[in-house]
Amino acid sequence: MTSLLTKIERTLSFGLPHIDNVFPGFRVGEFAVLHGQSLVKTLTFLLSVRCQLSTEEGGLNSTVIYLDGGNTFNPYAISAIAQQNDVDPRTTLERIFVSRAFTAYQLSALIFETLENALKEYGSKLVLISDIMSLFLDSDVPTKEALEIFSKAVSYLSELVTKRKVMVIASFFPYEQSRRRVFLESTLLGRASTTVGVQKSKGAVQFSLEKHLFLKSSVIDVESNAVTLERFVEA
Repeated sequence: MTSLLTKIERTLSFGLPHIDNVFPGFRVGEFAVLHGQSLVKTLTFLLSVRCQLSTEEGGLNSTVIYLDGGNTFNPYAISAIAQQNDVDPRTTLERIFVSRAFTAYQLSALIFETLENALKEYGSKLVLISDIMSLFLDSDVPTKEALEIFSKAVSYLSELVTKRKVMVIASFFPYEQSRRRVFLESTLLGRASTTVGVQKSKGAVQFSLEKHLFLKSSVIDVESNAVTLERFVEA
């Protein structure tokens, strides 16, 4: 038990007791994937706020780098979550460094050419990559090229977390089934050390810990009102 706690003590949790009791949080030095429906966006916003809290409050006392691959960044939702966590919304937003990509080539350039320098400059411990797969599903990008670039990007990220001692959390959402999507998803999930799925169904949120280095896979159902984030979820 002691060795397990030592391995996972530097974690960033959601701060939601129903989930935290099962999943203690994401660890510094890991490449993780968070996927599912719209609530996933809200959970990434929550992490971007909680990351800035002191270690005593369950945070990493760190700035955040947010690579937006799906035009999902919502400053209003983050401000509301900051207020719920009793921190200043303006200061919170100023400590999140957002870069938007509108093509697969732009996103890959952010990953390969600017991310590591940004980590050095801002001292961030958390990198959030929103909707990492969507731009690589664009039919304007040749399939072979999309698969090759994506595979290299994911490999790069999985090595970067160890090199820079940070955590990278990539998100993706449900897409139309296709052979390209299946390949991208399997590549991403195969490289991740932790994968978490979130679905909302029949008034409840199903949280699935699908893959973890130290914890067993598990599924819990949480009533939506227990999660306390419903007001922030976009339609």
